[in-house]
Amino acid sequence: MARTLLLALAVTGLQLATTGSAAADPHGSHWAKLRMCESSGRYNINTGNGYYGAYQFDLPTWRSVGGTGRPDQASPREQDYRALYLYRMRGWQPWECAGKLGFRNDSDGRSKRVPSYADSAYIGGGGQPAPPPPPKPNPNPPAPPGGPKPDWPGVVYAYGDCAAPLKQFQLRMNAFGYGFTGTGCYYDKTREAVLALQRANGINDSGRLGPKTWDAAWNGKPPR
Repeated sequence: MARTLLLALAVTGLQLATTGSAAADPHGSHWAKLRMCESSGRYNINTGNGYYGAYQFDLPTWRSVGGTGRPDQASPREQDYRALYLYRMRGWQPWECAGKLGFRNDSDGRSKRVPSYADSAYIGGGGQPAPPPPPKPNPNPPAPPGGPKPDWPGVVYAYGDCAAPLKQFQLRMNAFGYGFTGTGCYYDKTREAVLALQRANGINDSGRLGPKTWDAAWNGKPPR
């Protein structure tokens, strides 16, 4: 009888431990860093490159986790929820920025556990409006070609990168009529400027912003 009672208690305890186990989703700071890398933290971003919103979903991925419409038109709460849903299905793998930031899956990554909206409430948006766009840069353009230029930052930038020196480059290209707002993120318009500058100056048109292209922005021939 005593043995039967102990066995029953053990089974009951196991059930309680199973149903009461806490989630191990990534910390909110991880999501904030991911959003900043992917979209400068903007839930309503649409640059026309086929990726949308704070987490830069493409439409097939968005729909694979139950999203409807377009991600950038969904509320921050909805985008946060679908991002957690995707993380639980596939871990950090869908986001290139997660690799750059060194994120590693925890026990909920690829767990296949469908989250609730309460589970994702901690992430960041929480149903609040999208953050305002960054302030407009000083309308006075940089010095004309041949003038002083900032030192090359020592990093070759490519499509999808976001960094402060990219903002310097974008604002510099406004001297040639590009009309950048200075987001500091390398997307289609920045790639067009880089390629035009490379072709005007006889630089291999790789689309990557390296030291020769950086120098040409200040001291080379203007793009055609």
